[in-house]
Amino acid sequence: MSKPPLSVVIPAFNEGGNIGRLVRETVDKLGNAVALDIIVIDDESDDDTAQELAALKDVGELRVIRHPKRSGKSAALRTGALAARADWIATMDGDAQNDPADILNMVREIDLTRVGAVGLVAGIRRKRNDGESRKMASRFANGLRQRLLRDDCPDTGCGLKLLPRDVFLAMPFFDALHRYIPAFARHLGFEVRYVSVDDRPRESGVSKYSNFGRAVAGLFDLAGVVWLMRRGSVPSKDLLFRHDDEA
Repeated sequence: MSKPPLSVVIPAFNEGGNIGRLVRETVDKLGNAVALDIIVIDDESDDDTAQELAALKDVGELRVIRHPKRSGKSAALRTGALAARADWIATMDGDAQNDPADILNMVREIDLTRVGAVGLVAGIRRKRNDGESRKMASRFANGLRQRLLRDDCPDTGCGLKLLPRDVFLAMPFFDALHRYIPAFARHLGFEVRYVSVDDRPRESGVSKYSNFGRAVAGLFDLAGVVWLMRRGSVPSKDLLFRHDDEA
């Protein structure tokens, strides 16, 4: 029996020291289970990211797309989704803090050969390796978002997500979309499932986010998402997507 296809989309900005080993680890841990299509989106990195990716010429599953200007994580995910060859995409951060092996546990929640009732499998980090200030900021943001959007997701910041390509592309695009994927999956009428995943320490580079900057932008984004959902009715996912109901 042939292996089901899966596109793994990895956004990367200045992830030299991380991205090369992450791609090889992805092939090693997933290649025997699924037919891999790995897409790394280099978001105009100015470190050794491009050189590390160029050195992976022996990895036949890999395609690299470089943004001509820095556009952010959500734009990188959309670029990857548009280029994806499989019906399902798995997203993973380029800093190697996500373990590719967790994707296999997520895949067990769905059938890669069809789209049914489940429209998203999201990772929930067991033990976060962020500093205390980031954890506190995330808890506040998650609590506020859950109260307003009722998305029932305790960790939207986890980069590991598994969803149909068409479902992701049906979501309204804006710079912070990646933080609201669970909310929009539910809004489109799909079931969302959660799987516990590992969060590994960053071995190279630095985080690209500041607590203050995220908090200020997050309030505007959240208000915009509330408006979008109140102004955008979805009569039925059956009218938007081809899919088979899961048993």
